[in-house]
Amino acid sequence: MTASLVAALHYLAAFVVFATVFCEWLLFQRTPTLIEARRIQVCDAAYGIAAGVLVVAGLLRVYVYEKGSEFYFSNPVFFLKIGLFALAGLISIYPTVQFIRWRKSTRAGQAPTVTERQHSLITLSLKAELVCLIGIVVSASLMAKGIGL
Repeated sequence: MTASLVAALHYLAAFVVFATVFCEWLLFQRTPTLIEARRIQVCDAAYGIAAGVLVVAGLLRVYVYEKGSEFYFSNPVFFLKIGLFALAGLISIYPTVQFIRWRKSTRAGQAPTVTERQHSLITLSLKAELVCLIGIVVSASLMAKGIGL
């Protein structure tokens, strides 16, 4: 029963991670309004929490509840999945730092200022994160079918 709950938590956290990045990408504009900026900040906070839950649930699945670490560590597709997750996390640093910097403006009731360079880099980062997350889903599907063993 606990294994099923941990698996469900893992899946739910993965869905939230994808949904929050997708929402950030949809909401992000060259000149965000105050409401858009606050929504992006909420999405980014939810992203961070969900990513943390995803890691904890994933570790529990690897080491406690599923097939055991030997099974996962013997599969190169698992390492691809973990690598894509790490890459998505690294890519997310720049947008997150920028969204945190918006706090001074948003707390003062003002929309943040976004330079053309920031807009380009954040947009590219969010798209790259989405590609990584799609790659994770593909990797997980391959692993479920026994590919890589």
